[in-house]
Order: sequence, then C-alpha cells, then structure tokens
Amino acid sequence: MDDKQRYRKLRLLIRELNKERKKQAKKIDILCNDFIAAQRDFIKRLGTISFTANFYESIVGTTDLNTLLYTAGKLAKDQILDANVAFFLRKQDSFELHMFDGPQARKDALGNTESDQPIALERQELENCFTSELVDNICKSNKICTLDDMFAMGLEGNLIRLNKVSAATIPLCQSGLSLGFILIYRSSQNKLTAGELNNIAAVVPGLSRAIAARQTLLHPAD
Repeated sequence: MDDKQRYRKLRLLIRELNKERKKQAKKIDILCNDFIAAQRDFIKRLGTISFTANFYESIVGTTDLNTLLYTAGKLAKDQILDANVAFFLRKQDSFELHMFDGPQARKDALGNTESDQPIALERQELENCFTSELVDNICKSNKICTLDDMFAMGLEGNLIRLNKVSAATIPLCQSGLSLGFILIYRSSQNKLTAGELNNIAAVVPGLSRAIAARQTLLHPAD
C-alpha cells in the first residue's frame, strides 16, 4: 500500500470519527437539556407545593367568610407580584363582589416608589363591567378565562382602560357546583403567566371547600 492510499484511509477514518463525535455531542446536548428542563419543572412543582402548604396552613381556623377571602386574597397577591385579586361569589339571582386593598407599589433600592404603579379598578368599575349575565357565563365555562374570553362572553366597560389590564378568572367549584370565581389582574405590561395562574388554581379545591363551609354557616337553611 503506497502513501497516498494510507493517507486516503486515514482521512476517511478521521472523517468517520468526527461524525461519530458530533452524534455523541448531540446526544449529550439532548440529555443535558432534558435534565435541565426536568430540574426546572421539579423546582416549579416544589414551589407550587410550598405555596399550597402555606396557603392551607394560613386559612385553617378562619371562622368567617370575609376573613377567609381577605387571607386568601393576600396570599394570592404575595404569590403574584403587583396583582389585584377580587372574588365573585354567586347568589341565587346575582353575585357578591369581595375585594380588598390593592397591592403596595414597589420601591427601588433607595426607597423611591417605582413608576410602574399597579393597576387598580374601583369596586363600582368592576360591578359595571361584570354583569350578572357575564358572571353566570364565566361560572358556566368552568375554566380559566382570559380577558379575550371575558370580552367574548359580554365584558363591558372602558376599553381604553381595560386594554391596559392583563386579567384572568379562576373558577371556584365544590361538588360539581360553581361557587363563583377569582379575578386576578395587573398591568398589561407585566402579563399574567400560566405558571402564576396554575399556582393559584392548585389551591382552589381546598379554598372552594372552605368557602362552601362558611357559606353554609352563614345561610344554614339554604
């Protein structure tokens, strides 16, 4: 075998080796990416479990509906920064709106209030936007509704102002019956994420049971 043949064979071997190394590198990248994704998902789940445990611990022992909703709203706002929380609870032919103080404006390292103030809607504004028919439609949907969903169901109000809002509703259900829903909203510059809404949705089963129990105490004959 002459030198040219040896050189040609050597080049082929090196080329095959490089191909194999690239394949191995791709497999390693895929494994690393899968591992990182699984680790991130695990951390998110741990965060949800921690929030759920803290939430249930905080509402245990509440004796009345207003205290329960105030505590639940505060915990939700602590979990979703700069958000406002309101509770719409169904009545026979209408609904009850429960809302509390809005979130505190964030401050920078010097203690100055930041310019992006949280969006806050007044009670009257919410009552004007959410008619009994709209509340009923949202309850019947029994799913997380976006602002677009709410508009499709009949949401009304100041469109210019509502366009500055990122909002979603999370259903409250007990034994297959709709109790109402949670409204969460904040500035559209900081849109609500699926992860944030899923964290709140994780505590809804226990919260719904607690609301139903307090309502039974308030109206034992209903």
